[in-house]
Amino acid sequence: MSVPLDPAIAKVIPTLPLRDPDNMTPQSAREALRAVAASRAHLPPPLVANVQNVEVKGASGPLAARVYRMESVNSPTIVFFHGGGWVAGDLETHDWQARLLAIETDAVVVSVDYRRPPEVCFPGAFGDAFTAVSDIASRIAEFGGDPTRLAVAGDSAGGNLAAAAAIAARDVGLPLAGQLLVYPVVDVFGQFADPTENARFPSRTENAEGYFLTRAVMEWFCGQYIQDPQDGADWRVSPLRARSFAGVAPAVVCTAWFDPLRDEGMAYAKALQAAGVAVRHHEGLGLIHGFFGGIGDVSEAARLEAQRARADFKALLARSI
Repeated sequence: MSVPLDPAIAKVIPTLPLRDPDNMTPQSAREALRAVAASRAHLPPPLVANVQNVEVKGASGPLAARVYRMESVNSPTIVFFHGGGWVAGDLETHDWQARLLAIETDAVVVSVDYRRPPEVCFPGAFGDAFTAVSDIASRIAEFGGDPTRLAVAGDSAGGNLAAAAAIAARDVGLPLAGQLLVYPVVDVFGQFADPTENARFPSRTENAEGYFLTRAVMEWFCGQYIQDPQDGADWRVSPLRARSFAGVAPAVVCTAWFDPLRDEGMAYAKALQAAGVAVRHHEGLGLIHGFFGGIGDVSEAARLEAQRARADFKALLARSI
């Protein structure tokens, strides 16, 4: 299918960060994403009723988290995991995303700052994500208050953590009302460098470069997170390789057409559907990786696609009452 790139996005791609893995370090990647967030400092952030910095349990100790609330009571609770290749994102880089998620779903959003590589490699971030979900579930009265409407969400590497946490929750009998997976990383075996593995997902070749996130950058991110290449076969970092998806929480899955991650995200949506899981898939036609973020400021197509996905997630959580 021939799909044109959104012209507004085409104009901003040359200005986007994290496109040169040869000269990228964990610190420079973090600074680059922070700079993008700082560029919005002159704009009023999306208005929520209350923002509170808290701590939640991680796999090896407390984690910083930020709670976003609207006015309603007895709300859904969404545990949100930021993207940034596991390495670069944090609470600040994804503050606007968390705010918009709270506003447009009328949920309490708990954004979790998991430990990052290379300081803490796999399975550190996964362990933090699932422990945080379990902790928030055990203290649900402090958040949205409705134990039947606990959900997970995340973008990119955060989508990877949300997907893996949803499988782990299923395995221990912790019911989740839904999962919002935004251009998630779901299969890292081969670390985006193995031709045979890459051939399984044509978008890794079609969109290898030129559209912000490149395959080479994904290879760099994987190299930071995974120390043993064999760990890439573990479902905790490659959720698409889980033995079964039966009983996993219903999902809203978003992909972007001009994204090397497109086809694995689509494969994940299909795998969930094949297992009887209710799925709504947004293809992100004309869009690139990152369209849930600041790209929505300049691209009406990106803004509307993100709004549609959040509206679907709100409806999904409403049906869980």
